[in-house]
Amino acid sequence: MTEPAALDRLPVALRDAVRATLADWSANDNRKVRRLWAGDAALWTGGDESRWLGWLHAVDQQIEALPALEALAADVRAAGFEKALLLGMGGSSLGPEVLAETFGAQPGHPRLFVLDSTDPAQVASFERAVGYDSSVFIVSSKSGSTLEPNVLLAYFFARAVEKLGAAEAGKRFIAVTDPGSKLEGEAKAKGFRHIVHGVPSIGGRFSALSPFGTVPAAVMGLDLRDFLARARAMTRACGPDFAAEQNPGVVLGAVLGCAARAGRDKLTIIASPGVYDLGAWLEQLIAESTGKLGKAIIPVDLEPLGAPAAYGEDRLFVYVRLATDASAEQDAAVDALEAAGQPVVRVAMPSKADLGAEFFRWEIATAVAGAVMGIHPFDQPDVEASKIATKALTSAYEETGVLPSEAPAFTADGIALYTDAEQARALAAGAGTPATLEGWLRAHLMRLGPGDYAALLAYVERSDPHLEALAAMRRTVFERTGRATCVGFGPRFLHSTGQAYKGGPNTGVVLQITCDDSADLAVPGQKYTFGIVKAAQARGDFQVLIERGRRALRVHLGADVAAGLDRLNRALSVALG
Repeated sequence: MTEPAALDRLPVALRDAVRATLADWSANDNRKVRRLWAGDAALWTGGDESRWLGWLHAVDQQIEALPALEALAADVRAAGFEKALLLGMGGSSLGPEVLAETFGAQPGHPRLFVLDSTDPAQVASFERAVGYDSSVFIVSSKSGSTLEPNVLLAYFFARAVEKLGAAEAGKRFIAVTDPGSKLEGEAKAKGFRHIVHGVPSIGGRFSALSPFGTVPAAVMGLDLRDFLARARAMTRACGPDFAAEQNPGVVLGAVLGCAARAGRDKLTIIASPGVYDLGAWLEQLIAESTGKLGKAIIPVDLEPLGAPAAYGEDRLFVYVRLATDASAEQDAAVDALEAAGQPVVRVAMPSKADLGAEFFRWEIATAVAGAVMGIHPFDQPDVEASKIATKALTSAYEETGVLPSEAPAFTADGIALYTDAEQARALAAGAGTPATLEGWLRAHLMRLGPGDYAALLAYVERSDPHLEALAAMRRTVFERTGRATCVGFGPRFLHSTGQAYKGGPNTGVVLQITCDDSADLAVPGQKYTFGIVKAAQARGDFQVLIERGRRALRVHLGADVAAGLDRLNRALSVALG
């Protein structure tokens, strides 16, 4: 989707809107493209957008920093570390996760693991997988004040001291953070092996090509010279010297923005198996950038592909096709969608080494889409609301030793349902008599209408069995309702799609899934535990969803998560049968 001819395959109305937008961006000597690169905030809302455009120059900066990055990689390799565990959240973890999942372990270098959860089972699972004997830890936090990286650092550093001694523990840690942050001070005090500064003018979700991406890439042994050279070629192609119609990032952004304005705001991501995890990064970039003021592009990632007739008129499909690992099944499905008149954007990716180039293409596209939609793509006003609600709950726990009590609206088979009083009355009336779990679920999900989407948001361990269980549930919802489906694991989605669920249009029907923790972990220096933090995050976010008038139902499974998910899956199948 870099040539004007590619637009011919779009539906006529969308094609014409995109062409008009590109003509507007190219008018007067490519004026709008030049304004973007010049940091003209009036291109968006006239707010503080110009403060957040450091990502435009990140690739050139990281190429200049290559000697330092290669020295860091050599030091880590010489130390004999076999595993690297990155502790982060949101923009500081999703980019590195895509690198780890796409490239895997590199010979002679540490294998990279990424932990972005407060679920105690997940924390314990990663601790077992990584250990301490030959591991290095990367603590990534732009502000240095984000809850999740802070509690993860407290836990793993204390455990490293226990296992290795205080003198050795600090040598196992690397910090990536903005200059002057609280984390920088703590890293200096604890004698971290390396401290690498981020760029204050680059927001978290635009930081994949900044030190938040290049440091873990260096540690895991990627060929950064080639990776960044390919990314620089894309920055040049997306630069102000190319007309909008020939600019791969601007063309993509125009399609995204025009489609959203036309009601095709469910961006359905199809990616070749070799780059399957790119969607996790795209979710945050797109949802957190566009989901505000009642507008949003809702990313739909890893949804099972259906027949063309299964989709409504709210979809825009993007197919990221990796030439070296293309799927014939995906090719056929995308061809069928296009033949049926669905809008499809095809993004050709020659090799995995072009991942950095795709990061930049999509960053430009997101900035352009924000301008087309008339929103500020670099802020996240609704993320803070959940943080405040969570803080209030954890503070209450620190004072009293318990979280505030709550009463379920319905219980059955060891599962409890929660929502606000008004929704509880409506759902109870729609559930029929005698009331059943299936009836409540049916009443809730039958609220899905044209243009709506279902969001399954699970605060459980992000393990393979749980991923499979949630995938089965979303398939049931998609096939039985015909609506778009999203799946997120808490708390990581709070720093990603959560912004759009709260700040975007009220088109989401949310099923939040929580559990009791069969085993918990203490947070050093705090009364609260990881389980309490996770519970507070879930309850805090649910509270904000309710305050925003969202259609939301919380399903609490109890301590046997596998059995609870199985029961919920069966109930959904009956409810939507």
